[in-house]
Amino acid sequence: MDERTVDDRTRGLEAAHRAAIDFLGSLDERPVWPRATLDEMMSAFGGPLPEEGTDAASVIEEMARRGDPGLVAIPGGRFFGFVIGGTHPAALAADWLVSTWDQNSGSATLTPTTVAMERIAGQWMLDLFGLPESASVGFVTGGQMANFTCLATARNAVLARSGWNLSERGLRLAPAVRFVVGADRHGSIDRAARFLGIGTDELVVIESDDQGRMRPGALEHALGQATGPLIVCLQAGEVHTGAFDDFAALIPIAHDHGAWVHVDGAFGLWAAASPSLRPLTEGMGLADSWATDAHKTLNAPYDCGMAIVRDPADSIAAFRTGGDYLVFTSLDPWDVTPELSRRARGVPAWAAMRSLGRQGITRLIDALHENAMAMASGLASVDGIRILNDVDYTQVMFRLDSDEATRALGEAVLAEGTAALTGAAWRGRAALRCSMSSWATTRDDIDRTVGAIRTLVAG
Repeated sequence: MDERTVDDRTRGLEAAHRAAIDFLGSLDERPVWPRATLDEMMSAFGGPLPEEGTDAASVIEEMARRGDPGLVAIPGGRFFGFVIGGTHPAALAADWLVSTWDQNSGSATLTPTTVAMERIAGQWMLDLFGLPESASVGFVTGGQMANFTCLATARNAVLARSGWNLSERGLRLAPAVRFVVGADRHGSIDRAARFLGIGTDELVVIESDDQGRMRPGALEHALGQATGPLIVCLQAGEVHTGAFDDFAALIPIAHDHGAWVHVDGAFGLWAAASPSLRPLTEGMGLADSWATDAHKTLNAPYDCGMAIVRDPADSIAAFRTGGDYLVFTSLDPWDVTPELSRRARGVPAWAAMRSLGRQGITRLIDALHENAMAMASGLASVDGIRILNDVDYTQVMFRLDSDEATRALGEAVLAEGTAALTGAAWRGRAALRCSMSSWATTRDDIDRTVGAIRTLVAG
């Protein structure tokens, strides 16, 4: 490698460091929602591909300058939209190093450092969640792919129990898998089912209560009428209310009927790491698979989801690859997820946990809950606002008297710029939702947000 190439790389990294520090330094005062549209950003970055190239530092400086109006202040303390955390400092720095190392992390033989860090991160998570220490942990892009990976494993396993080898015989003539879900499941469950060839007309939908929790009696009744291979999908953290299914009651019912039980815990699994919130997850460890997302609660950078399966043999049966040129160990990353080539996305999760420690993780999760309660209390003091959920975890859902006023308030909040929160629909009515997901949120951020909303409602 010649000296010019090395210098170009160094200058490019230095430019990226300056741009990153400038962006992070702007978060407290910049509008949280983007100030530019997609069309404006297409124009800013578009045009014909230049005939000649540009040095790395100039490219990075151009990116930062042109892209700034279209960036969302997600890493700051007042982004409450969707369920999206910020990035913990240690995880952010580790992610830079992951890109620098440039390790293809599908194989322990090829990249032992990053695979070891991911494996340790997985072991730490299993311990925090109270799940079997022998379970497989596959690092995927996020909660969607974690659900897909677990449910693909489940489909393979329940068909095998019925005497059908999916790998050899395919799906076309296989027994119909009955996929049992709650009425208030997350949309990623239906999407994962669609990827697996299960349409919405084939779902068995179980009634839920006013907070979105599956009703045990309704599940018992439905499973008593079901035939064939069964998968039951439960939920740790309903996306609007934050409610948790009653695992201690539901999982034994499902297992009594021979079902595989999957828990979608994209942000809720982390409640098990807090002694004060752990009762929400009682009985969760009895399931067969679990999905979660380190970005949402641990505050690792995108992308970092985890697909956890009780028996690694089930993961291997679904995903182990072939190829005479590949080298296998006892349990490679590519044995438990759909990917072969991928970045070491679990390394920032290791760094975040190593930086926080067990007590720091507990404090992080407890603080998210405390922030949610503070936000609910503040919003409830605003004339005309009604809180719609029990604030048991990290979600706060509220509305004004009419759907029109509620939606207008949501648009006004984004335009005003102090904070970002997103719209929802609950029991057929418009609502707004605040999700407490970021380590960076302070009580001042909550006070500023409530103050801005109070002014908008009054105006």
